[in-house]
Amino acid sequence: MLAIEPVTGPEVLTGSTRLKAGTAQKMVLNMISTGSMIGIGKVYQNLMVDVRQSNEKLVVRSQNIVMTATGCEREEAKEVLEQADGHVKTAVIMILSDCGASEAREKLLKAGGNVRQALK
Repeated sequence: MLAIEPVTGPEVLTGSTRLKAGTAQKMVLNMISTGSMIGIGKVYQNLMVDVRQSNEKLVVRSQNIVMTATGCEREEAKEVLEQADGHVKTAVIMILSDCGASEAREKLLKAGGNVRQALK
């Protein structure tokens, strides 16, 4: 088997063999996982829209994502997220398509969970 090793140059700490190589490996794995998330529809624009609101930090993050994706204010994001049962993708579609939660869910279902496709 042919192994491809990135050329990362000499280590900052002489004798260490993993600092730069580990960083290079992590970067490659991050690129692969990010590409996968985009491919399966967990991303809209540059936002991770597949968020489960399991704590207060994620509730606020969900509001921020809806606000960024749609240009709405926090109060509208809160209201629409409540109508969407906390589902960020549904909330984004509701605002951008000017529709209710059930119609947004239907659009999302037909689009295989992909927000961009649901908005077409």
